Amino acid sequence: MVMHMTRFKTNERGAALLEAAITVPIILLISVGIFEFGRAYQTWQVLTNAAREGARLAVISGTTDDAVRQRVNAYLTGGGLSALSTAQIGVTRNVALTGADTGSRIQLDYPFQFMVLNPVVRLVAPGDRTTGAPITMRSSAIMRNEM
Repeated sequence: MVMHMTRFKTNERGAALLEAAITVPIILLISVGIFEFGRAYQTWQVLTNAAREGARLAVISGTTDDAVRQRVNAYLTGGGLSALSTAQIGVTRNVALTGADTGSRIQLDYPFQFMVLNPVVRLVAPGDRTTGAPITMRSSAIMRNEM
């Protein structure tokens, strides 16, 4: 009878080890996903605010596109993101709004890379070139030009 109980306890330990081996990676993947998407949302918020800052400056008459781009990059670096190139910061002036009003539009294209999820996706689908590549976050702001 003692031998039978010992076998039963060993089998239970093996089942518990198997359950842990299945559930721990799933819990870790969910936790990392929450972290990564939180970081993506924070990046999008910084981009949106940087576009607004650029639009606030662009609507003032006499400001240059370079000054707008510098303001946007200063906001991005202050928010912990890398600066963008000139091609990634679109400045469009005299955008038609309602009535006779015109506005200035600032559009940002930021390459966002997931830190942990991209390498994991590349392990799952190694042959696809677009899998695990950076995604482009786009944010824009339009404000009415001052007269």
